[in-house]
Amino acid sequence: MNQDISSPSGCGSSACACKSPEAAAPNPAAVASINGIALHEAGEVLDEQTLRERACTELLRQQAVSAGLLPRFTGLNAPEPDADTRAAIEALLEAEVHSPEPGPEECRRHYEAHKPRFVVGHALHVRHILFAVTPGVPVNALAQRAEAALLELSRQGVSIERFAQLASELSNCPSSTQGGDLGWITPQDCAPELAKALFLQNDAIQALGLHPRLVHSRFGLHIVEVLERDPGRLPEFAELQAQIGARLSLQSQATALRQYMQLLVGQAHVEGVELEGADTPLVQ
Repeated sequence: MNQDISSPSGCGSSACACKSPEAAAPNPAAVASINGIALHEAGEVLDEQTLRERACTELLRQQAVSAGLLPRFTGLNAPEPDADTRAAIEALLEAEVHSPEPGPEECRRHYEAHKPRFVVGHALHVRHILFAVTPGVPVNALAQRAEAALLELSRQGVSIERFAQLASELSNCPSSTQGGDLGWITPQDCAPELAKALFLQNDAIQALGLHPRLVHSRFGLHIVEVLERDPGRLPEFAELQAQIGARLSLQSQATALRQYMQLLVGQAHVEGVELEGADTPLVQ
């Protein structure tokens, strides 16, 4: 890729050793740059996500210059993307980033492999015991306590009232006052980790009773018991084919764009920002 301005510290190749000792030495105050074009002012501090976004935009702007879609830039700092720059980047991506459209067989395989995700009206009557992970809590000790409670509830002959008793004693959820009972819930009503464990796993589709393992979520560790289940309805593949095709197409486009960006990073001289790169074109 042609560079707008050569890096003042060397030839611009990340694999070259021609940089001066001063340039090679770590400098915590150094300005991040792409091919010698600074991404921010000296002394300006950006969070990691913002810096990465600027770096990716500048990579694409420079590639658009190389493709003749934008005039060559003569400044030392990356310009703010205007309407013309954004339009040129969109044209660049449309011309250079291609992804295959999923066919009927690929959509069918996705449907067969992920049936629980397509069920509508699926609901569970659930109760749980939450061991909340909060700042300062010793996680190992908390996990041991949760495992001990799960083991007790898993033993044969345990009384039906014991779950509610332990929920009242141990749970950090307001539902502890109702014996841990959360009522009827759908996948949209709970944390994604709980939804995955209780609704989206193939072995969980018909399961009732105590979940055999602790469920980890952003809130902590859960002992979960499914009391009742409304299995809902799985639509036929024909009803979902268009929806699945659109989803797979978006995934394919995202993969192709990520690989294209990795290739640009691998060809560029990047300083002061962590970007994943590739030295050779990737199979899309």
